[in-house]
Amino acid sequence: MVGGGQGAFIGAVHRIAARIDDRYELVAGAFSSDPDRARASARDLHVAPDRAYESWLEMATREAERPDGVEVVAIVTPNHMHAEPAIAFLNAGIHVVCDKPLCHTLEAAQALERAVTASRALFALTHNYTGYPLVRQARGMVAEGAIGAPRVIQVEYPQDWLTMPLESSGQKQAAWRTDPARSGAGGSVGDIGTHAFNLAEFVTGLRVEALAADLTAFVPGRRLDDNAHMLLRFAGGTRGMLWCSQVAPGNENGLRLRVYGTRGGLEWAQEQPDILVHAPFGEAPRMLRRGGAGTTPAATHATRIPSGHPEGYLEAFAQLYRDFAEQVLAAQEGRTADPSCCLVPGIEEGMRGMRFIAAAVASSQADAAWMALA
Repeated sequence: MVGGGQGAFIGAVHRIAARIDDRYELVAGAFSSDPDRARASARDLHVAPDRAYESWLEMATREAERPDGVEVVAIVTPNHMHAEPAIAFLNAGIHVVCDKPLCHTLEAAQALERAVTASRALFALTHNYTGYPLVRQARGMVAEGAIGAPRVIQVEYPQDWLTMPLESSGQKQAAWRTDPARSGAGGSVGDIGTHAFNLAEFVTGLRVEALAADLTAFVPGRRLDDNAHMLLRFAGGTRGMLWCSQVAPGNENGLRLRVYGTRGGLEWAQEQPDILVHAPFGEAPRMLRRGGAGTTPAATHATRIPSGHPEGYLEAFAQLYRDFAEQVLAAQEGRTADPSCCLVPGIEEGMRGMRFIAAAVASSQADAAWMALA
């Protein structure tokens, strides 16, 4: 693991997710840019001292030389520290799991894309909401025509944790997410807007071709947006709207997707992840439940425990780690992992997210002018 040391939130999430299905063991890490914190974090995580590194470059070099070196590295740093470590490990032939968004600039993302293309190693990006069983169920239903041709896509992700200037208090997570040098050009757009954007494309199979965005920093002195509204134009004439906000009191992690087609609609909410509402036109809406009747093989593949026992955020994260492990093992054995079940976002989805951020920022700067996703 690169990053994720003491005081880091997402590092612990990745570690839990990696261990849920017993497919990974944490054996090495460069857990912090601070040497003392890196060593202390390694002790906390029971990593042997000779595999507790003071820099990611040292770790990439030395682990590649070991006969028992790491097979996969998880990069869980702030955005500006994604590209360089990922490139180093890919060049060393080590598979990479990277937290989202892909990078802090489009230029860094393009350099990483070139490294992925050139490397024999695999690359995964943790858009973890794609790991929920009923998100995969919705994807399958749209593909099978259960709601007809999609017409309208509504997606939102409101939070409230940045309603006040939390970054000025020294809170670590708020500080880097509101800093353009570490986060990139997008604030809420990069942090949670990319999740909403990815979810809409993942479920519908449609690509956003253009958007018109209005980004706002409501908190005085904040350098990056904390709220964004935008209109979306999808391929084939489908229209949509996206709202992301980190200044919406009363909302915690309110990711929600609604898709309406010529024959019906689907609705899913991350805070009630075990329910998918299917509303065929002219009929009473019905609820599909995780692990229940009528679920697709892809949804069943992502289900661990019987229905009625809630599964959530950590299990969805774990699903990406499990699917990536299957892809790695398949590659080692010279076969292909089942593409209908191993639905792991990769460099393509990462580049889509980076172009989404760039288009949203450019559109807002141009008074919400329509911008194409290059």
